[in-house]
This record gives sequence, structure tokens and C-alpha cells, in this order.
Amino acid sequence: MDLDQSLIGLTGPQYVFEVEKRHIRQFAEAIGDSNPLYVDEEYAKSTIYGGIIAPPSFPVAIGADSGQGVELPLDYSRMLHGEQEFIYHRPIRAGDRLSCQMKVTDVYEKEGKNGPMQFLVMDTEMKDEEGELVVISRTNIIYRAVASSKV
Repeated sequence: MDLDQSLIGLTGPQYVFEVEKRHIRQFAEAIGDSNPLYVDEEYAKSTIYGGIIAPPSFPVAIGADSGQGVELPLDYSRMLHGEQEFIYHRPIRAGDRLSCQMKVTDVYEKEGKNGPMQFLVMDTEMKDEEGELVVISRTNIIYRAVASSKV
């Protein structure tokens, strides 16, 4: 199956991720970022953030940890991660309890040097306990053409 507009709006199950200081510290260590905002509570309290916050790319770990994607009627072997972006409304903080849900938000086609290329955009919205949007993790997936068999 190729991508079509009927995929837009498909959603995965909702799940909750509890952000712990340990998660933030381990993520910062894994990406090699020694910013004290992510690990030093005394320093972080003295900043405008008032406490430890997560690095900007931290939502990748939330999505990867969940296993709660959208079930798509597609050939997953044709999918290639193309781009990732994070749209923040406020920083993620230690102690946040984030309600997360992934959904397909766009499907489009572009002309590539070897012909048309298809793209699938999936957003994971992460909201706090008050229902306020904290961040959207947007993934753009390239859906590769079926490999032609040459005889």
C-alpha cells in the first residue's frame, strides 16, 4: 500500500510517562551534554527555570520507551526516519507526569531525483496533568518506493 490521505488522524493509544531526575541525568549523559541545568539541582534552582529541566531532544526517549505507536497498514521495511523536530510550549521538568499520544498529522508527496517520494508526518503530543500541551515531538518518515526487480 502507498500512503494516502486516509491515514491522517489515525492515533495510537494514550500512555503516561513520569519524568524522573534519573531519566534526565541518564539522557544527558548518553548524549554527552554536561549542562548543569540537567543534573545540578542547586544550579538549576538558581536559574529562570527554578529546577532541573530535560534537554531539548529528551522527547525521543519518551517515545522510544513507550512502545505505543500508531498501527499503520504499511510495509514497515519501506520506512526511513527522515527528520525529527520538537515544538515546545514549556520545558519538560523532573516530576512531570506527561500524557502522550501519537497521531498521523500529514501525508504528502515530493518529487525526488529518482521520482516521487512519499512522506508521513507523525506527532506525539505530550501534555501535563492539567491537560496543557508541553511539547509536540514531530517525526517525518520517508516511505520508500517498492524496489523494482530487475530480471
